[in-house]
Amino acid sequence: MDVLVVNAGSSSLKLTVLGQDDTVLAEHHVERWDGNALDLDLDLPPVDAVGHRVVHGGARFTGPVVIDADVREGIAALTDLAPLHQPRALAGIDAARALFPDVPHVACFDTAFHATLSPVASTYPLPEEWRARWDLRRYGFHGLSHAYASRRAVELTGLPGARVVTCHLGAGCSLAAVRHGRSIDTTMGFTPLGGLPMATRSGDLDPGLLLRLLHHLTADDLADGLAHRSGLLGLSGHADLRDVHEAIAAGSHDAHLALDVFTHRLCQGIAAMAASLGGLDVLVFTGGIGEHDPVVRARAVEGLAFLGLRLGPTRNAAAAHGDTRITSDTSTASAWVVRAREDVQVAAGVRQALRALPESSPDTAPDPAHRGPSSQGAVPRVGAP
Repeated sequence: MDVLVVNAGSSSLKLTVLGQDDTVLAEHHVERWDGNALDLDLDLPPVDAVGHRVVHGGARFTGPVVIDADVREGIAALTDLAPLHQPRALAGIDAARALFPDVPHVACFDTAFHATLSPVASTYPLPEEWRARWDLRRYGFHGLSHAYASRRAVELTGLPGARVVTCHLGAGCSLAAVRHGRSIDTTMGFTPLGGLPMATRSGDLDPGLLLRLLHHLTADDLADGLAHRSGLLGLSGHADLRDVHEAIAAGSHDAHLALDVFTHRLCQGIAAMAASLGGLDVLVFTGGIGEHDPVVRARAVEGLAFLGLRLGPTRNAAAAHGDTRITSDTSTASAWVVRAREDVQVAAGVRQALRALPESSPDTAPDPAHRGPSSQGAVPRVGAP
């Protein structure tokens, strides 16, 4: 089964066609996508199904699900919990369904991987009435990335029972504690605002601080500031860590502080995840920063020497393309760079969901005769859904 994976991020769009063995048959990336239209001339090969990465599945969606009108409505209802991402996912779903109306579409949720969190890890110490009424719990995010990275780490190390901490570091950042393919703990919570500081998002804050700010700001202004003007941008004036490094080289004190805060909180978070696992066997870096920033990786590994990590400086400097060990041979725990492959995880979810369908479901079963408009040539230009 050939699967088109639609990964609609907060500012970008990635389209990847994967064959049965997860070979990349075609791909197209839009680095700056406004989320309102899929207005592209594409020449994609025919596909049997389309998989969509969706950030928030709430309490309802704990696994991949075939998209129908009810599922789309359920995804839209969660927009308030992921306002940067959920509208983009919906735009991607609508545009792709217009392009490929005759194949099944499957939603795969970042929160689903963390549905295995125990009540100890997922429960907030809030009034029971609040928790029950509004489904308040730690959901966790970047689950598709954490699932793939942890699985790949086990393949690389040959340690099926390894205590793995995965670090998804990019514009959004989160950590996960994983063992036997199950998420044990994670840093993000009810929304993607929590956890580590990020490019423009604040990460965890004292709730008393937020209450104080509400004396001076409207709720909308506070929400905008926490999501769009905080994190690295708020500390240094730069949202991209590459620009932060350049500013440090130019002598910027603010940029130096931003990097220090980021790596300090990163080390704290990794240690907390290791505590949830009762130790650490494998540390994994993935995502744009995780894969391409040797300075951040070095600071994290060197700051966690008490967990048995010993950096291999040459290995770390050379790990530019992923799936590479960066710790020395004397390190009792190992650290790796793993290339992010959310597309592979989405494709696996698509196949899982379609295998679970009754054989008598003609509306959703792939039809080789209708594998999308690209079987007739280039995909036509599509406006706003």
